[in-house]
Amino acid sequence: MTAATTPRTTVGFANLARSEWTKLTSVRSTYWTAVLATLATVALATVICARMASLINSGRQSTDGFDPTTLSLNGLYIAQIAAGALGVLLISSEYGTGMIRATLSAVPQRLAVLASKAVVFGVSTLVLGELMSFTAFGIGQGLLSRAHAGASLADPGVLRAVAGGGLYLTVVGLLGFGLGALVRHSAGALSAFFGVLFAPSVIIDLLPSSWHNAINYMPANAGSQIFAVQHTSGALTPWGGFGLFCTYAAAATATAAILMTRRDT
Repeated sequence: MTAATTPRTTVGFANLARSEWTKLTSVRSTYWTAVLATLATVALATVICARMASLINSGRQSTDGFDPTTLSLNGLYIAQIAAGALGVLLISSEYGTGMIRATLSAVPQRLAVLASKAVVFGVSTLVLGELMSFTAFGIGQGLLSRAHAGASLADPGVLRAVAGGGLYLTVVGLLGFGLGALVRHSAGALSAFFGVLFAPSVIIDLLPSSWHNAINYMPANAGSQIFAVQHTSGALTPWGGFGLFCTYAAAATATAAILMTRRDT
């Protein structure tokens, strides 16, 4: 007689993604973070561009060297904090509450779990980021057009910059996610995120001037080139800087993936 075998159940990546989507959308903090980040981005674009239009109309501001696109996207610097923090908490909170044990008991394929979280969060952040970026641009340029200083998506580099705003927020979020998976403790991971994103630029500013060109290779400086139309001397190209920024995020996530398969939960 042949012993009966119990069929193995395959969870499937689609089911994993559906589960992670449910987790992401069932937490109130996700909605509050998204709403506040969107409002802050749009509100800042409105205030800054309205003020600039007023200054230009009154003759107190020249349009020489003026970059209307970047001006309307300044709110993304606030939104990046929300995106990164949400990325950190998405994974670190599971370790903090112990829910990760239940997740990995149900799905022992740890890399699949990590990948599904990253994909769901990355796609969600990309959609929201593009919505925020294009909305802020549209409102900002509508206000600047009153001073005949607005930009159009058809202008050189503008469409890339506006779409790049959403791409930048996505990678910021994934950088936070990678660090959250790496550190596994919310407070420590948030500290690491802010340290990686902001501290290098501050430190280099304190060093001798011969070191200052290195600031262009720091995460935030390199990544932000993707949503700038005008670039300073020595800055990386938009796609070159963005590619380097993606490398930082990928390195954090890859390291977390390696450690996730080797250490206990």
